[in-house]
Amino acid sequence: MIDVRLITLRVFGQCGTIGATAELTGYSPSAVSAQLRELQRVLGMQLLTKDGRGLRLTTTGRILVAGSDALIAEWERLRAAAMEAGDQVQSHFGLGGFSTAAAHLLAPLAATLRSTRPLVDVQVLEADPARCFDLLVAERIDLAVIIAMQSEAQEEDQRFEKTVLLDDPLDVIVPADHPLASRDVVTLEELASEPWITEAVGSTYHSLFTAAFTAVGVTPRIAHEASEWETMIAFVGAGLGVGLLPRLAPLRGAENVVRLRITGKGRPSRRIIAVARRGSLGSPLIQESLGILQASAHQILTARLDEED
Repeated sequence: MIDVRLITLRVFGQCGTIGATAELTGYSPSAVSAQLRELQRVLGMQLLTKDGRGLRLTTTGRILVAGSDALIAEWERLRAAAMEAGDQVQSHFGLGGFSTAAAHLLAPLAATLRSTRPLVDVQVLEADPARCFDLLVAERIDLAVIIAMQSEAQEEDQRFEKTVLLDDPLDVIVPADHPLASRDVVTLEELASEPWITEAVGSTYHSLFTAAFTAVGVTPRIAHEASEWETMIAFVGAGLGVGLLPRLAPLRGAENVVRLRITGKGRPSRRIIAVARRGSLGSPLIQESLGILQASAHQILTARLDEED
């Protein structure tokens, strides 16, 4: 077993403050400070030094944290192999992901595991991608679901392994009285002159939106901004414009809104991936969960448009 004090040091190295380390690990700030002091004493190394009113890793501390990546990965592989060989699973299993994934993939997964694995304590945390990576380092969660574009900063991070779950198509939603509302499919070119509703510049979905129209050589007119799906759906229902909605996200019975498939060049989609600590993908519970997530996603994407006809 890896010493929890080393995990605490790794989390501190990730987030940089005692307070953030305490929040991520679930310990009190005083407990975090005590663990770090004790680790320094046991190892006989100065791992931390004062930095203004806070602390930072010394060169020794940075080397120790970076070098522990391989140790953690090897432990995860050993633990996964031992559990598989003994037909066992871990007693606690943490899941994290962005809002749509948490609601439509992780919540059903947790419910399934509560039925199939009643002795496992399953916890689901809704979290943005950066926090999901921090929670994986802190070992608060074991599996995270994020959008691939949101993992670019961690693309070369050897602490994590990624598995593609699905490519989630983006559909267009239009007011029910829109001239194209009776169609099954539309092209982006047909909607180029429409007033569009999207997220602000710099967001993942604005990047997807821009890339889709760039592919067809069209510059859309952005009339309104909305950061939540429910807000965008309400704007469309009020006749303010049209927007792109991931198929995984439901319309929730919205009035005066119709979902249409996009066809032709530039069809936008978002790749959703699962992320785990390196070495842990062989864990029986993670393998079981990945299978359930992929099956659930396929079922949702297949049924979504039929449900809303």
